[in-house]
Amino acid sequence: MTTMNYRDLGLFIRKHRERTNPENAGFRSAGRRRTPGLRREELAQLCGVSPTWITWLEQGREVKASSSMLERLSDALALTQAERRYLFILAGKLDEEGEGEKIEGALLQCVEFVTTPAYILDRKWNVLSWNKEALKLFEGWLDKEDAPNLLRFTFLSPFARELIENWEERAKRLAAEFRADCGRHADEADLKELIAELSAKSPFFSKCWDEYEVTAREGGLRIFIRGGLRLSYLQTTFYPALRRDLKLVLLLPV
Repeated sequence: MTTMNYRDLGLFIRKHRERTNPENAGFRSAGRRRTPGLRREELAQLCGVSPTWITWLEQGREVKASSSMLERLSDALALTQAERRYLFILAGKLDEEGEGEKIEGALLQCVEFVTTPAYILDRKWNVLSWNKEALKLFEGWLDKEDAPNLLRFTFLSPFARELIENWEERAKRLAAEFRADCGRHADEADLKELIAELSAKSPFFSKCWDEYEVTAREGGLRIFIRGGLRLSYLQTTFYPALRRDLKLVLLLPV
């Protein structure tokens, strides 16, 4: 789990507050200012918090900053994309919205240029994009659902038991991988809802989840049975540098 770097977070915020032009932030700069940039009171006003909270944050005290608070700080200080990302890293948070639709759009399209089965998962393991090779391999799943989800498919679809060799072993590992992947976000509402749904509909998922096993997504051999044929692939997963909440999964034929 990522932790806050209180000292560097405070210094980073103070330096950027002092560099921020008050007029660009909507404040008059007429008259003499004792310090450059925004005053703490002005930054606090922009963020909807008390000046004392800003002071404590800049002093490196152990105060908590939520993702929404970090977004307001980022906007008030007019941070660049790289600066905003660094702010979230110092605060031990994942910036899932700050990278923009342009980056996500490019990622979703990249699977079209891959010649082996490839797809992209979000943090709930919804399949956001896939190529024609993946559609051919997972025909009966990707072409049948409006919002395909890898966990729902694996644990709830009878077709998955026929397609995936050693289904029980693979499904158990998948649950352990998902627990490791969702990590500190497991208590968030959307993930809790998904976990509760799977637990209610699949006794096997409930059993696997209650065992608290954790396994990294290391890839490796994946075997599928289609039309009586045994298809073998080496799976590897990539995490885009600017969207760590997304995963690009490639299946390389062997």
